[in-house]
Amino acid sequence: MSSERLYAFSPETKERLRKFRLGTSRAKEPQALIYIVDTKSQEIRAEDGEVYTKMEDLADELPESSPRFILLSYPLTLGSGRLSVPYVLLYYLPENCNPTQRMMYAGAVELMRNTAEVNRVIEVESDEDIISIESKLQSED
Repeated sequence: MSSERLYAFSPETKERLRKFRLGTSRAKEPQALIYIVDTKSQEIRAEDGEVYTKMEDLADELPESSPRFILLSYPLTLGSGRLSVPYVLLYYLPENCNPTQRMMYAGAVELMRNTAEVNRVIEVESDEDIISIESKLQSED
């Protein structure tokens, strides 16, 4: 069974995803949005619509036992001196999340990746992974 039928995006959410992707490509600071899979409606949607610019604030907002998707646009200067703005999906999967939620998010990750049009998915499992994401982005570009 395809995840297309299991999970859905509202037209508003799809439009917000598009605007976020287009609007962050020239950002001077990190931009992050948290997305959840609504267990009742099976809809993938923004958790609260807040755009985070500090990784510490983002890490503070994440639950200790529930997965989340985080869209992240992160401007950085590469070793060559070139400016790069990777647009990635952070797949937040804390160690102690319940198996049902783990399966639900695992089933939705490719749909989220394709709908958000991100270049790459990075799995993170702790606050520290989020706060130190720049080093991961630097090493993989």
